[in-house]
Amino acid sequence: MKKDMYILGIETSCDETAASVVKNGTEIVSNVVASQIVSQKRFGGVVPEIASRHHVEQITLVIEEALTVAGLKPADLDAVAVTEGPGLVGALLIGVNAAKAFAFANGLPIIGVHHIAGHIYANELMQPMEFPLLALIVSGGHTELVLMEAHGSFKLIGETRDDAAGEAYDKVARVLGLPYPGGPQIDRLAAESDAAIDFPRAWLEPNSYDFSFSGLKSSVINYKHNLEQRGEKVNPAHVAAGFQASVIEVLTTKALKAAKEYGVKQVIAAGGVAANKGLRASLEEAFQQEAIPFYVPPIALCTDNAAMIAAAGSAMYIDGIRGNLAMNGKPGMPLASWY
Repeated sequence: MKKDMYILGIETSCDETAASVVKNGTEIVSNVVASQIVSQKRFGGVVPEIASRHHVEQITLVIEEALTVAGLKPADLDAVAVTEGPGLVGALLIGVNAAKAFAFANGLPIIGVHHIAGHIYANELMQPMEFPLLALIVSGGHTELVLMEAHGSFKLIGETRDDAAGEAYDKVARVLGLPYPGGPQIDRLAAESDAAIDFPRAWLEPNSYDFSFSGLKSSVINYKHNLEQRGEKVNPAHVAAGFQASVIEVLTTKALKAAKEYGVKQVIAAGGVAANKGLRASLEEAFQQEAIPFYVPPIALCTDNAAMIAAAGSAMYIDGIRGNLAMNGKPGMPLASWY
């Protein structure tokens, strides 16, 4: 009888301290997340030094809780997977060193996982990935279109040239005086709004799959300043609706065009901004009309978590990928194929 495979995942790339145990690469046995939102909210964003200090305080407790919930001992595990990069260097170091210490103490192999690969593999926890597939990654620091022809194969076909979608959301939210995190606030206001300001769409070159949201952000700022200079009141809901409509139209249109061009069997969305209800609805409708299978994880698996790291680590473990105790945090780590 084949033995079940258990991978412990650890994620500390930004402001979430997380640990999870995943069984056979597809089943979440435990998924523990210690959020810093309340603490970071005071500063209107993530302060790296404070994030690192919280990770130090929480990492051991979170790992212990993940094992307790899973009902497993370290001896039951097959490997430890940890976010190696990209992310905040101090935050990454906490997770990487905790993973190395745990792996060394328990005689387990260690696997370094790319944070974005983790977001992509969150989909493997919901349904099998079918290749070739197109992944639309939308997060605070990344907006990318990635073509995958097999497990561990990542071909970048489009990326942001300036602000990622999540960055633009946070900056626009700050301009509108909305609390941190700004993305969910804009999503909520946009859904409630009875009108939308017509902001520009950045399509770039005709055949480009790249993205640019810096101009849109500047357009929102200029619109607000112009109204204020005339003594007129800004309606945050109308601005939020217009801004979100621009972002969603560009993301949906380019993802749909790429899916058709590359003839993929499946399209998946990944990353924190994939939790945006307006974006999810737009993508689902667009791909349903074209009869192209589209999947997006539940919101809890879109935001940073360790189950996605364990899922990606499981695929890497099966492919024979191993790290070593010389592993270090890589804040600018590129997404590279591992096969």
